[in-house]
Amino acid sequence: MAAPAHPEKSSPKYRVYRRRWIMLALFMAFGFMSTSQWVQYSIIANIVMRYYNVSSYAVDWTSILFMAVYIPLVFPATYFFDKLGLRKGLLVGVALMAVGTWIKCGSAEPSRYAVTLTGQTFVGMSQAFLLSVPPHIASTWFGSDEVSTACSLGILGLQLGVAASFLAPSMMVGNHENLDDVGRDLARMFYIVAGVCTALLLLTAFLFQEKPPLPPSVEALLHKGQSKTDFRASLRRLFRSRNFLALMITYGFNLSVFNAFSTLLNQLILIYFAEGQELAGRVGLVFVTSGMIGSVICGVFLDKTHRFRESIVAIYVLSTALLLVLTFIMALKSELLVYLVGGAFGTFMGGYMTVSFEYGVELTYPECESTMAGMLLLSSQVMSVFITMLYGWLLNEAGDVWANVALTAFMAAGTVITALIRPDLRRQAAHAAAAPDSPAPAHTTLAGAEAAATDADADAEADPADGEADALPEAVKLVQA
Repeated sequence: MAAPAHPEKSSPKYRVYRRRWIMLALFMAFGFMSTSQWVQYSIIANIVMRYYNVSSYAVDWTSILFMAVYIPLVFPATYFFDKLGLRKGLLVGVALMAVGTWIKCGSAEPSRYAVTLTGQTFVGMSQAFLLSVPPHIASTWFGSDEVSTACSLGILGLQLGVAASFLAPSMMVGNHENLDDVGRDLARMFYIVAGVCTALLLLTAFLFQEKPPLPPSVEALLHKGQSKTDFRASLRRLFRSRNFLALMITYGFNLSVFNAFSTLLNQLILIYFAEGQELAGRVGLVFVTSGMIGSVICGVFLDKTHRFRESIVAIYVLSTALLLVLTFIMALKSELLVYLVGGAFGTFMGGYMTVSFEYGVELTYPECESTMAGMLLLSSQVMSVFITMLYGWLLNEAGDVWANVALTAFMAAGTVITALIRPDLRRQAAHAAAAPDSPAPAHTTLAGAEAAATDADADAEADPADGEADALPEAVKLVQA
């Protein structure tokens, strides 16, 4: 038999394709451009306050809007992905982002802060078609031994954007005495971003594909073989899972702390470093860059070991401890210590995103990855709005120490709840049953798959109108056989 034309992994029924890296790169570019606008205003809050003559609270809302608009859009966006697919969902997201960037191009006037918020709202809306995608694109295009790494790289694109949002505005917008000069700097930044986003929309429209001709793995093959899952039934099963509900709570705590800390970093740094505008940008860059490294390391580690529970608990414990340390070293006014501890804190906070997404996929397999991730993100965005507002109020009224202690308390609660989650690795169990020559790790059992079968049967009995949509997943049947 002739050798394959390309050195790609293949089988008669499933195969990985080189083009998967193009799909991932396009998604990473979308993630970069969207999240690069998240703290675009907050990181230069002192300049924005003076230029638009608004309060610090008004500037905080340019970040809070990103989280707030996600909440009403998460269910429509998740349903859209479930019914119309990955490609169309991403196109809607990129289009919303491009529209928002062009609206902001008309906001570089001191009297147009409302236009600024309108443009930021459209960019924030794109997040509903972005944040839940990394596990979906990883399982759609990547093989079993690289799915966690692919998910971590998708998250890396989001984190690169956040890093850029800490650094680029402080480099591109100067704190000029003349407000006209500030306006020119803002306009230049807005037009550059709008041009890149428009180019990305065209590239996505012409190059991004829905799925490969053949599934990339045994698990994806099983997923493809089962009946189309009913969206409402899938949500019911997710919300009946105690493990998943616990993960939603802990994910919400972790990400809301990350979002609150990032949003108010400029104001926090200026308490101890009077001329700390550029320092805040550099600390934010170190914080997020370290998170990128942690994200990739965790993805590779999970692909090699599948130690999901041990990883997520260790990350939570270390993140909580480092936040507490960071709270008290700020008073030493040592830039070096702030860089070192902030970098370590960012490493574990960034790694958490990868581990939690992949752990969620394991706990809820064979539910749609976008639906699962969308519910995790719904929890984080709801909590982020309130915790960011609470953190800002405490920072102004009680001081930075008590504000950071409050964040640490949320992290400590999340650590305890995370430790109580039972590790039902359902995807690993399905893989072990369908591919006995490539067994899952020894700590993987069939309990998770049996639980999935029970959930599906109970749901079908509760609502027989769902019919085939609630049929026992093919992967679960194989595991039980």
